[in-house]
Amino acid sequence: MGATGKLAEGAESDEKVLHEVTLSSYYICKYEVTQALWKTVMGKNPSNFVGDRLPVENVTWYECQEFVSKLDSLTGLAFRLPTEAEWEYAARGGNKTQDFRYSGSDNPDEVAWHNANSGGSTHSVGGKKPNELGLYDMSGNVYEWCNDWKGKYPSEPQTNPQGPATGTNRVNRGGRWGGSINACRVSDRSMCNPNMRFYHIGLRLVLSAGKDKE
Repeated sequence: MGATGKLAEGAESDEKVLHEVTLSSYYICKYEVTQALWKTVMGKNPSNFVGDRLPVENVTWYECQEFVSKLDSLTGLAFRLPTEAEWEYAARGGNKTQDFRYSGSDNPDEVAWHNANSGGSTHSVGGKKPNELGLYDMSGNVYEWCNDWKGKYPSEPQTNPQGPATGTNRVNRGGRWGGSINACRVSDRSMCNPNMRFYHIGLRLVLSAGKDKE
């Protein structure tokens, strides 16, 4: 985990502590959470750019926790936000990785909406090429909240890391429609106060293995 290989070019200091991570199996959603799903669960749509197939945005980290809790009640399952390590492993293509710079390609325009091609807005989920695991928009479109507090990477090997126990900002990953191509790299890290909302931050869900993936 971290700015390995071709990811090192343009990397920030917080990516440069390379470390080995072991993860338990999990399911991660193919798409970012859409406005249609958010409205079904929450009864309202907070997004700046409106459309059922657009990713929901303008949601705080705490509102994402409320959404997850209500979705769990509706489905009988146990969804959650991914840890930062789970997010990066999935974005890299998991055990099918081809070590791309972006999630699914070395060409950002094949897989990501960013400030040079988005036209100044989000786009419907799944509009670009998927990565090696069949996941869409893990580079670009909207940043995605992770569960972790933002902190320094450890240098020693980790198993199912959860990030620091406390902090000021929560991690968000993946780049955004109004951001630079460099921020779409799969090792790039961003952060935001969990009480804040912006029209470039949304979410993607995870389900622990052993649960019904449907």
